[in-house]
Amino acid sequence: MNFGFTEEQELLRAEVRKFLDQNASLEEVRKIVESDEGFDRHLWNRMAELGWIGLTMPEAQGGMGLGFETFLVVLEETGRSLFPSPLISTLLAARAIERFGSEAQQARWLPGLANGETIGTLAVLEESDDWSSSGVRLEGKRDGGETILSGAKHFVPDAGNAGLFVVAYRSGADPEAVSLAVVEEGADGVAAGHLPAMDLTKRLGKLDLDDVRVADDALLAADWAGVQSLIDLGAALVTAETVGAAERALEITTEFAKQRIQFDSPIGRYQGVKHPLAEMFVDIESYKSLVYYAIWAIDAGDDVAPLAVSRAKAYVSETFPMAGISGVQLHGGVGFTWEYDIQLFLKRGKWMRPMFGDADYHYDRIADLGGL
Repeated sequence: MNFGFTEEQELLRAEVRKFLDQNASLEEVRKIVESDEGFDRHLWNRMAELGWIGLTMPEAQGGMGLGFETFLVVLEETGRSLFPSPLISTLLAARAIERFGSEAQQARWLPGLANGETIGTLAVLEESDDWSSSGVRLEGKRDGGETILSGAKHFVPDAGNAGLFVVAYRSGADPEAVSLAVVEEGADGVAAGHLPAMDLTKRLGKLDLDDVRVADDALLAADWAGVQSLIDLGAALVTAETVGAAERALEITTEFAKQRIQFDSPIGRYQGVKHPLAEMFVDIESYKSLVYYAIWAIDAGDDVAPLAVSRAKAYVSETFPMAGISGVQLHGGVGFTWEYDIQLFLKRGKWMRPMFGDADYHYDRIADLGGL
């Protein structure tokens, strides 16, 4: 099994890096996140033109039909720049429609997602903040040829910018009777908006559904196992993006340690600084291997994918937030201030830790999947 990237994938990485260096320096990212939308619509459209948004979507619907191993290259670079965009959210919505939608449903929604005209997102969490099937309390009540949804979804990625929501709802009394419905912005009873968050590069919001009528042709043929596979994919993609963020945080802190002079010597010469940096490096290399394997397992449709994803997400959820804390501490009293970039990575760690399950959730799942 070879986890080395191909020449084509490395060329893609170079192009993404060049694009982000020219358009999304951390200085520019600070400006972008202060806008109402929280991302740059012009850059989003350019990414669509370059084919990055539709990279894994079917060719028949305007995508490129490539695997997540290739998309991983894009995510590592966007993570390195803390690039604010609804990329992961849109991909998850598209994946749900691709896997569980009919040909007519795919033709209806995927082209708009692939070309960037429509921003999509997956809405699962509710007030309980429970990623298991029991956490889905939103009931779908049948009325003729329609399903009525009334309730709220919390912590929905990019909710305030989305034009399409793939919503998990309860479709029966069985604990795992959970299905998916596609709800479009502008439909009667649909309201969504941003919520205050620590990490401004990652917008979260709330979706309110007030007697929203969903026709049968907007229901996807998914069950709880299908919803769980989307949660797993989200966890893997967030972890992949974190690899790039962690590497950049280590680079920033290492460079600071080389330049900061204390007692007539760069602080990087002291063991109290060297050791935390070495631990950060070891952690990054460890969860890099774990997430590469998880992405491969998802692409291959291997039965080990859920376990591989939980291993990767558990590790990164535990170690990357600590890396952010160490980075700020090694910067000394200035590390937490707005002028220094390292505080942005600390905030990213606070965002990614609970997304698609925190460390405790995934360690418990590892035990369950391992029969413990």
